[in-house]
Amino acid sequence: MDNEIVSRIKALKKEKDVVILAHYYVDGEVQELADYVGDSFYLAKVATKVKEANILFGGVSFMGESAKLLNPEKKVVMADQLADCPMAHMVTKERIAEVRSEYDDLAVVCYVNSTAEIKSVSDVCVTSSNALKVVSNLTEKNIFFVPDNNLGRYIATKLPDKHFIFNDGFCHVHKSIDKEAVERAKKLCPTAEVLTHPECTMDVLEISDFIGSTSEIIDYATASTKKEFIICTEMGVFFELMQKNPDKKFYSVGHRQFCPNMKLVTIDKVLEALESMEPEVTLPDDIMESARKPLERMLELAK
Repeated sequence: MDNEIVSRIKALKKEKDVVILAHYYVDGEVQELADYVGDSFYLAKVATKVKEANILFGGVSFMGESAKLLNPEKKVVMADQLADCPMAHMVTKERIAEVRSEYDDLAVVCYVNSTAEIKSVSDVCVTSSNALKVVSNLTEKNIFFVPDNNLGRYIATKLPDKHFIFNDGFCHVHKSIDKEAVERAKKLCPTAEVLTHPECTMDVLEISDFIGSTSEIIDYATASTKKEFIICTEMGVFFELMQKNPDKKFYSVGHRQFCPNMKLVTIDKVLEALESMEPEVTLPDDIMESARKPLERMLELAK
């Protein structure tokens, strides 16, 4: 890592009263210099508690939007304005309205990997680490789970008393991890446990030893007495896994489990964003008001 860049970033953070939040999937250099690193739920909680006037977000656009929704008085800056999540756009307001017209006693449960516009017409948000708890606490019988199909189906297996309506969205990184690739990896590393994110398809979940959010995968591997793990999620998590477990080995399933949007966030982009304090996250007032409510309800129900 370039010491001059790091020194400049630290000086600018102090000068401009900025806290840096980074997701586990961004470049390891960015994780290393961030003030807080975590999954979507952790970062949403942290964003409501930081004392700094400005937040610089190392992640994709929906994460910056969530930070702004929860902190309307703070300036939120993205490390890269092109870093986006394709899944966040895989459901429409029209589809949500259509399902609302078809079902009584319905809750629209919106995965945090979604746009502010979609959050604004949803009842509650969830992340992969709190979805089961939040949906369990809902009184509604019918659950329209958007935008991710795979996480929704996984939660449905845990809550047979609820009736789920699924959307056809997906994460291209997790969907690309197929059962055959996992089985090949298991043959190559027969003593390794398979740790899988619930955005993966159901046939992959069925042959996994542990299913959990990014942070839960890290915690499980760290607490385990096992020494080898096959990791079924985006490869950015390997940085934290290896930082916490230098004596353990972590393997992908044999191809690049790689989010090109997350990898747009580099240490050079962080420096540029700090220098210019751009691009800033801005949202219309009506969206700010309505989209904040499902996020706040998530934080309440997930306590």
